[in-house]
Amino acid sequence: MSDLLVRAARGERTERPPVWLMRQAGRYIPEYREIREDYTFREAISTPEVAERITLLPWEIFEPDGLVMFSDILTVLEPLGLDYHIESGTGPVVENPVTRPSEVPEDHADVREELDYVGKLLERLQHSVGDRTSIIGFAGGPFTLAAYAVAGQPAGKKQKPIRRFRVEYPEAFERLLERFADVVVEYVEYQVEKGADLVQLFDTYAGLLTPDDYREFVQPLHRRVFDAVEVPTVVFVRNPGGKLDLLADSGADVVSLDWTVDMADAREQLGDTPVQGNLDPSYLLGDEEFVREKTERVIEKAGPEGHILNLGHGIDRETPVENATAFVETAKEWEW
Repeated sequence: MSDLLVRAARGERTERPPVWLMRQAGRYIPEYREIREDYTFREAISTPEVAERITLLPWEIFEPDGLVMFSDILTVLEPLGLDYHIESGTGPVVENPVTRPSEVPEDHADVREELDYVGKLLERLQHSVGDRTSIIGFAGGPFTLAAYAVAGQPAGKKQKPIRRFRVEYPEAFERLLERFADVVVEYVEYQVEKGADLVQLFDTYAGLLTPDDYREFVQPLHRRVFDAVEVPTVVFVRNPGGKLDLLADSGADVVSLDWTVDMADAREQLGDTPVQGNLDPSYLLGDEEFVREKTERVIEKAGPEGHILNLGHGIDRETPVENATAFVETAKEWEW
């Protein structure tokens, strides 16, 4: 295994920043679009050989220091008996949403059996490229998963349905978060068993919570997830605002920063806590010189210790492949 990414996640000084992109195997790659013509999204993620082909597309183009498995955060709905599909032009739709306390799942099926296709994908990736790069697993965070489960469909930036559910049914809200945490803990354990070298938790919508609510309801669940595995872990929350100190205390090894946070300010506030990020994804829509200039600025602000170069969110589908390549090459050519 190439351990550059793992060493950075542990806070070590690295000869250059390791680099990967969130959502790096996606619609900006023409070959991905060709594959998806033959498979629905759920068919693609649940068919290991197809998911492997898609995961490897960025490797064939620019060889990032981490390959994130091609999957989705909503896979963990399956062990809870919640069915979903991805509707073109709309996004994820949960067909049996949780709208009242009686609908909160009481238990869940065996994660390793229900999501065995994820384990098979990770095994395939370890066999194909595991000695040349780090394999990245991931899961959704409890609050974000609950937000999808309650809303039933994309609910906008404010995520009003889950916030209303929290107010109207506080006990059921806690139970729902606990159910998701139970499943996620088993899921990340399974990913590590099958070869994940690093695990990222996407609790994207947790940035909408007040600091008190995050501290009371979500932070303990994040700690449970991160304590469950011995590989390095990353936490990502969009628009973290005044929660950077809380995220640093979540038990994650690395705090992933979106582009709304100044990297230099975050490094000063977080001290020795490793960070990931945080180029604005829209910058990859410029020309290659612009991409390199802005990428270098992020690297300089982050410094040589404990930094994983990434975007501040997922790569935009309109991004030219050559710009994604320029982003990765800027990191590979860097020397401290």
